[in-house]
Amino acid sequence: MKKILFRKLLKDCLIFFLITLVSTSIIIWVFQAVNFLDIMIEDGRSYKVYISYAILNFPKIISKILPFSLFFSFCYILAKYEINNELIVFWNNGVDKLTLINFFLKFSIILTLIQILLTTFVVPKSQELSRTFIRTSNIDFLDSFIKPKKFNDTIKNLTIYADKKNKNGNLENIYLKRGDENNFQITYAKKGKFLTKGNVKVLALENGQTINGLNNKITNFNFSKFDLNLSNISSNTITTYKTQELSSKSLLNCAKNLEKIKDKKNKNENNFTLNCNLRNLNNIYKELYKRLIIPSYLPILIIISLILIIKSKESTNYLNFRILIFLFGLLIIIFSETSIKLISDELFKNYKLFFMPILIFLIIYSTILYKLRLKFKS
Repeated sequence: MKKILFRKLLKDCLIFFLITLVSTSIIIWVFQAVNFLDIMIEDGRSYKVYISYAILNFPKIISKILPFSLFFSFCYILAKYEINNELIVFWNNGVDKLTLINFFLKFSIILTLIQILLTTFVVPKSQELSRTFIRTSNIDFLDSFIKPKKFNDTIKNLTIYADKKNKNGNLENIYLKRGDENNFQITYAKKGKFLTKGNVKVLALENGQTINGLNNKITNFNFSKFDLNLSNISSNTITTYKTQELSSKSLLNCAKNLEKIKDKKNKNENNFTLNCNLRNLNNIYKELYKRLIIPSYLPILIIISLILIIKSKESTNYLNFRILIFLFGLLIIIFSETSIKLISDELFKNYKLFFMPILIFLIIYSTILYKLRLKFKS
């Protein structure tokens, strides 16, 4: 009978948790997907790149929303059980409150492992793949990012200005500049349009002039028609790998090697992996903390929600008690996310933050034990 009751309560919590997690994540993902439209509109990327990039950012949203969805779901279901007098069935069947708490704590370990798997492997890989789509993709919609009366520098080493642009994509009074101050090419044209001739993308210009500057020497020529080859262009989008995109194994190896350098066991500072240097050590520790330590706050959130079963709805100030428990859980979530700012590049100083979840859990669990024993004696 006890197993049936435990499974029923756990099932209700999990169903509500999954509904909350998926629905909230989808809403946030839709808003972010709208912002990602800039990748296609402003940067001239294809629909395929946009869709792939947006989908691959979904795991990151899931990992961010999971702690709050878990805490909210457990608080809601446990409060609902208490208000509907369903928890009385547990107590009447000889279920001890501490036994119920321990059952959910065992389950919280599974959730913690799932979250660690998500933040350690799935999210970094999805972030790396999403950035790969940007790095390797071409600018397919060249005319989409041209805004009239605005200098457009989306294309690397190329600035384009057009005075007018009609519905057919025809440009008027065009200014183009390529290169730098010492080696440049400036082109003026009265008309122009982006075209594809064969497999080559060109900007077909009419009635203009090109000025070339090389080593302080200026040359120019006029033209009636001129096709500017754009087949080898690339955008100014950042294409370097970020720390958050690197695998957890690479980050751990990097941190280990950099600590050896600091301890003067290895005198040479080399880039063992991408972004692996002493200047980036702080960010590496922050990323490892985010992936491995922050998920360990999940059992704390579950045990905080389980405090609700200690007090009956018949008790005075029960509503205030529920509000305080909910605010306490929110405070823990905020602390777990903001504590990353306290991470430094000194490993010894970070130990107190690494063990903070264990300390908080032991304090809360000991307090619950004390309250239950005190209530049992009375």
